[in-house]
Amino acid sequence: MPVPNDVGFYDRHFTDPRRERAFLSALGFTTAFGVARGITHAIRAGIGPFGNISAGGRHIHHSTFGIIGLLCCGYVWTYRVGIGPHPGRRWPSRVTAATYGVASALTLDEFALWLDLKDDYWDKQGRKSIDAVALFGGLLSVGVAGRSVLNELGLLPKALERFV
Repeated sequence: MPVPNDVGFYDRHFTDPRRERAFLSALGFTTAFGVARGITHAIRAGIGPFGNISAGGRHIHHSTFGIIGLLCCGYVWTYRVGIGPHPGRRWPSRVTAATYGVASALTLDEFALWLDLKDDYWDKQGRKSIDAVALFGGLLSVGVAGRSVLNELGLLPKALERFV
């Protein structure tokens, strides 16, 4: 796999701020979803240093942090902070896009709580397919937004190169 050594690699592939934001949001979503799934499975299996978060004996679900993150992003974007395409505003734009993706993953990972208002997070029925669909959707989004990067790194399947 070729690794670019020039400093402008990232900037060359993300000249469009909207595409960059879509890529960072999808990457944040996919990464956070995968990490959240891994940690929750480790907690359930009693593996590693991880444990549930609680306050006053009440379990704090990770969707709580996702909701807080979404509210914060919405508030910041309401004041048009972190959304500008201008070079001086690209860094806050990148941070808020990635934060949005992470917060969305943490929120959607516990979607069953929205519907049933009970913690049926670990029901076996459909759990594996939900994980697979969510990870696939995230990877697909990363591929769409970052296809030119994946192509240059040699990670894009040959059949898809003509669409880049």
